[in-house]
Amino acid sequence: MREPAIPSRRGLLGLAATALAAPSLVPSLGRAAGFPERPIRLIVPWAPGGSTDGQMRALAEIAGRELGQPVIIENRPGARGTLGAAMLHSQARPDGYTIGQIHSGVLSHPFMTRSATWDAATDFTYILAITGYLSGLVVRSDAPWQDWKSLMDHMRANPGQVSVGTSGVGGLSHLVMAQVMEREGTQWLHVPYRGVAETTTALLSGQVDAIADSSGWAPHVDAGRMRILAIWSNDRAKRFPDAPTIKELGHDIGGIAPYGLAGPKGMDPAVVKVLHDAFKKAVFDPAHQAMLARFDMPTLYMTGEDFQKWVAARIPVERDLIKRLGISFEGG
Repeated sequence: MREPAIPSRRGLLGLAATALAAPSLVPSLGRAAGFPERPIRLIVPWAPGGSTDGQMRALAEIAGRELGQPVIIENRPGARGTLGAAMLHSQARPDGYTIGQIHSGVLSHPFMTRSATWDAATDFTYILAITGYLSGLVVRSDAPWQDWKSLMDHMRANPGQVSVGTSGVGGLSHLVMAQVMEREGTQWLHVPYRGVAETTTALLSGQVDAIADSSGWAPHVDAGRMRILAIWSNDRAKRFPDAPTIKELGHDIGGIAPYGLAGPKGMDPAVVKVLHDAFKKAVFDPAHQAMLARFDMPTLYMTGEDFQKWVAARIPVERDLIKRLGISFEGG
């Protein structure tokens, strides 16, 4: 029996050159075998101390244990929560070591600026969807409107006289309100603020008649200082079972918009799977579920593929709303 021939040095160099020239011949799972080998950076595009920051820190701690490497939160607030997406799009390497939150504002941003930005459907690698913000329309407890219908009737009789505060032009609640008011055939006076802390203060002090915002108003509802007229959801909130949803009120506009994690375009599918599996376990971990309950956030898990499909379907809705509202941020 003949011994197998030992490759010559020239032959070995040739094999190496072939492998370098055709990396697709190396199995994807082999490239991800050692991942992760160092800490992972998770960009949260909001200031520390908010509901997203708290939820993401709980998620990162659990996922880090699953991955065997710490997941380090990096807060990058500003630009309506889009700085994280900008970093993923133009600065981060697609190696899995830099990921960030993708929310509905990332979808609408390209239609509010003249600067070239990104196509949210194709310029990110989606890992998974996690949760979303419970938001709604809230008035003071001494307001004359006891329910949604009474407010809508008043707004029709007094077009443009009811002031509603939101957390900024082009934000989720602004766009939801614009869409719902359009369907209701009413006119409203929009008053933008910089966050839910400002909107709740404005409502309590009488600066506005109502606020449409995320659930920073919840403690005031519990204390009897505010009343919910509707929430942005397809299902009633466990914490507020008497509050009707906009779907019940005849406006099926998709309920709570999910947000999740993504990385730069072009990530290795094997690396994506490692990240997905670790973060999925973290999503359903009891400690993270308790954090979601604390902030009235539902579990809206989707695979990266399904999340990307949701984004692609939602983009035309965001584009049309922005176009109708005529929103533009000069210079991006």
